[in-house]
Amino acid sequence: MPEVSPRITMKVVRNVVVSLTALIIVFIVGYKLGNDGIKFGFAQPSQVTIDRKVPSNKDLDFSLFWRVWDTLDASYFDHSALDQTEMVYGAIKGMVASLGDPYTIFLDPRENEVTEEDLNGNFEGVGIQIGYRGTNLAVIAPLPDTPAAAAGVEGGDYILAIKDKEKEVDQGTGGITLPEAVQLIRGKAGSTVTLTLLRDGTDDPFDVDLKREAIDVPSLKLSFVGENEDIAHVEILKFGGETFQEWNDAVLEILKRPNIKGVILDVRSNPGGYLQSAIDISSEFLEIGDTVVIEEHGDESRDEYKVERLGRLRGKPVVLLVDGGSASASEILAGALRDDLNAKLVGSTTFGKGTIQEPRELENGVGLHITIAKWLTPKGTWVNENPDPQIDSGLAPDVKIEDNNDTEQDEVLDTAINLLAS
Repeated sequence: MPEVSPRITMKVVRNVVVSLTALIIVFIVGYKLGNDGIKFGFAQPSQVTIDRKVPSNKDLDFSLFWRVWDTLDASYFDHSALDQTEMVYGAIKGMVASLGDPYTIFLDPRENEVTEEDLNGNFEGVGIQIGYRGTNLAVIAPLPDTPAAAAGVEGGDYILAIKDKEKEVDQGTGGITLPEAVQLIRGKAGSTVTLTLLRDGTDDPFDVDLKREAIDVPSLKLSFVGENEDIAHVEILKFGGETFQEWNDAVLEILKRPNIKGVILDVRSNPGGYLQSAIDISSEFLEIGDTVVIEEHGDESRDEYKVERLGRLRGKPVVLLVDGGSASASEILAGALRDDLNAKLVGSTTFGKGTIQEPRELENGVGLHITIAKWLTPKGTWVNENPDPQIDSGLAPDVKIEDNNDTEQDEVLDTAINLLAS
């Protein structure tokens, strides 16, 4: 059978690309999308259904796009590098990136798979959640008992560069997308990646060598603290697909102890996850009809998520532990309980991510995470990071205290215990 010319294949694929690109453009500009669940505030995943008529070529001018496509096809010196699928993915990624929103992203099949692994909490890597501070890649939080935590990586550290000899990577992070950064940092257990970090309050970047491990992150941990172990301490590590079941188990354990004085919800270093999980946990303490979170859309319409069931921990005093790694769904939970119950926040100011993304599953394993709204606390506070340094972002704590790394005590937790004990 004769070999098919790459040039012929490039021309054949043009019709497919026209249709796909038009569909993606229609999808982005023409539809209001649903709920929250990336990692930091997500709606539950959903399938894309498009019933709107696709604009004709008269409405969309692709002449420049095809001129560049044909020029590459005709003139690029290494024809074997013209991977048509990657070129299409790259074009779509560029279109999505033009919005200037680091949380609205197109994911190729591998990137989409990695994101699913992350939400499920099972992967091989170094154990950090990453996001953006302004336009700069940064650590949101290291996960407990992981290589990053052991090496002293802190939430808020800027990631300036990523190096991996085995992958032949030595790359700065300027302009990098979130999925690209995740792909570079993750790798096989036993391999090593080097991150160049810059910490607030310092002038000199420093390198951290991290040996990757297999990481399994549970949603939460329950312990009982206080002089008589009469305070429930629930560390919520993420808001994933299995969080509500693990939360149910924890609540049942708490209810077995009638002498419980109160509950400490610890969302330090929790980068968020599914919105519904935050609503479920908030509802455990609130009254039916109370507002948990307000979703505000671009057309200024609003949706309010309210408590719809009897919470099992109503009436229990609650304190929340927060820090700079508490983001999105963590901030939704903290904001709801402070606004509705006057619950105290103890620790340091939260991350400040006030937008909601909805993950959409497209064909052939690709995905699109799209910002569909901003969220507000019940009293209307928008926590999102603002480029104006005069405007505060995040939720400021009611009791400001930081853990002293030079001691074995957890001073933030001790402060919360004293609040509830008194």
